[in-house]
Amino acid sequence: MNNIVTDIKALQEETLLNLQSSKANNTVRAYKSDFNDFSLFCAQNGFKSLPSEPKIVSLYLTHLSIKDVKMSTLKRRLVSIGVIHKLKGYYLDTKHPSIIENIMGIKRRKGSVQRGKKPILINNLKLIIQVIDEQKKEQIKKLRDRTIILIGFSGGFRRNEIVSLDYDDLDFVAEGLKISLKKSKTDQFGEGTVKALPYFNNIKYCPVLSLKKWIEISRINTGPLFRRFTKGSNLSENRLTDQTVALLIKEYLKLAGIDSKNYSGHSLRSGFATTAAESGAEERSIMAMTGHKSTEMVRRYIKEANLFKNNALNKIKIE
Repeated sequence: MNNIVTDIKALQEETLLNLQSSKANNTVRAYKSDFNDFSLFCAQNGFKSLPSEPKIVSLYLTHLSIKDVKMSTLKRRLVSIGVIHKLKGYYLDTKHPSIIENIMGIKRRKGSVQRGKKPILINNLKLIIQVIDEQKKEQIKKLRDRTIILIGFSGGFRRNEIVSLDYDDLDFVAEGLKISLKKSKTDQFGEGTVKALPYFNNIKYCPVLSLKKWIEISRINTGPLFRRFTKGSNLSENRLTDQTVALLIKEYLKLAGIDSKNYSGHSLRSGFATTAAESGAEERSIMAMTGHKSTEMVRRYIKEANLFKNNALNKIKIE
């Protein structure tokens, strides 16, 4: 009997681990953060947050809409509330009419246009690299930062993908560089993918050559590829955080005299997709590099890139 009890406890522990691993850590953190905001709203208004009920959730969504929260954020909060309920063993009907009808009303009244962060296009990319090279700081720091920017842009990487790279993920070949991506947002089960970065004709902006120089000067031959510095510009063993990538982008944009408010860590990835679309790259080849599973976002980049190229006004001649 004791063996059976022990086995059940072990199975329960393993099941709990499986449930915790079903979502990426970043995703779980986002769910918890969203639910904390909902819990605060409930506490301030005398409501119970767990378990909750559709009419309370609907009031919360209205509360968000009054605060001019984006529709995308509003929808994500609803998903998070539903997921936390499921994980805690409670049922919440997130498709209840009081919720769905309210969301539809909010969309009609306020609109649902999503204004994403600006992409970093070629001109801004060149400015950033120029600013980095002109900085009066140690060469090793400049080389790390310029390599992060060039690799992030050229590979259409998400910022967490950039900082998750290890030395062993790299394979330098005659044509350039193969980068093995062990896991990503759209590859939660770690099936892996490989991105190919060819050599650039312009060596100043070549991500492959910049990465080679970074490896040479940093003497990294194992472990995390992009690391933090300690005092005295000594390279540590600690991997950079994805937030660091966003901060670097904003820092160098500001130094280049560009308002960084509308840029983020995602701007490298969207910059690649938009630039590739402007250059005539096919939808599937862009998706192969960025890892997008849906064509919706990629087509948005292509549409943005072609706003002036395929503009009917170009056919009108005013003499």
